[in-house]
Amino acid sequence: MIGKLSGRVDYRGVDHVMIDVGGVGYIVYCSDRTLAALPPAGQAVALYTDLLVREDLLQLFGFTTLVEKEWHRLLMSVQGVGAKASMAILSALGADGVGRAIALGDMNSVKAAKGIGPKTAQRVVNELKDKAPGVMAMGGTLQAAKGVAIAEVIETPATAAPPTNAAAEAEALSALGNLGYAPGEAAGAVAEAARDDPGADVGGLIKAALKLLAPKG
Repeated sequence: MIGKLSGRVDYRGVDHVMIDVGGVGYIVYCSDRTLAALPPAGQAVALYTDLLVREDLLQLFGFTTLVEKEWHRLLMSVQGVGAKASMAILSALGADGVGRAIALGDMNSVKAAKGIGPKTAQRVVNELKDKAPGVMAMGGTLQAAKGVAIAEVIETPATAAPPTNAAAEAEALSALGNLGYAPGEAAGAVAEAARDDPGADVGGLIKAALKLLAPKG
């Protein structure tokens, strides 16, 4: 299994990039967002990868973070979602956006991805909602361990992607879990709080999430 490639960008296509690793060119398929974050031809690049093996096909898919790779793996586990559909969802929403949409049960956001119908979008939300808290927490762990620095290293100022608040969301999610809230409801509340205030810190997310989780009436 090829889990990571480090080399230089040879060229970028519409949906893929060729990475030269010691004179061997690897074609790696990526989401639109990942492609946009890659440096120009000739510059150093590193991507986490997932190898799709079929009887008549071998395809590598590339990701700037392990969180994006994990969402690809989970999306592919849903009936009716193949590699192309997974890339479309990640292109439309990004890794953090996928997490928020699923945690919130927002099938309309998933359905906005190219080629994704309402039934497939509903299956994605229903089947992965319980997985969202774990992936959100994984994002925070990787931030703290500098695990997402791979994207920061390979990007130039002109192509750098906007920063995310994954670490704060993960800490808030952990805090709500310690308070006794179920993972699913905690993830939904944190995702909604982060959507309403993308720049909120951990304390702000916890406070907003607790208001959302408070009994109504």
